[in-house]
Amino acid sequence: MLEQQNTKLVQDAYGAFGRGDIAALLGYLDDSIVWETIHGASPKIPTASKPWLGKSGVAEFFQVLAGEQTFQSFEPREFVAQGDTVVVLGHYESTITHNGKKYASDWVMVFTVSNGKITRFREYADSSALNAAFA
Repeated sequence: MLEQQNTKLVQDAYGAFGRGDIAALLGYLDDSIVWETIHGASPKIPTASKPWLGKSGVAEFFQVLAGEQTFQSFEPREFVAQGDTVVVLGHYESTITHNGKKYASDWVMVFTVSNGKITRFREYADSSALNAAFA
């Protein structure tokens, strides 16, 4: 039962992102969330320069992301849950704003859920391709 509730929470958060409703997405997050973007990405990439802390940090992350990339597709495809962890497998494609280069990758996003809120987010994708797109 816990896995189903956690999976629905994460699916609802993706739904908010898909609608562009970042305020609603932030409502699914714990006040002290730790948001870690693509491991292995260059620290020169604004969204990958640090872990984003708290709801205000995640709100800032999405502002920066909106300014640096335009997504052509964003597809969460498979959800796997165990205990307080929900792992999502997916794919996205985007264009880098400052240079027009395209970036596409399969990805894995890992969410930790506690007391009905997302407390941690980690993202894994093709960091080499991302670094090249921003170069």
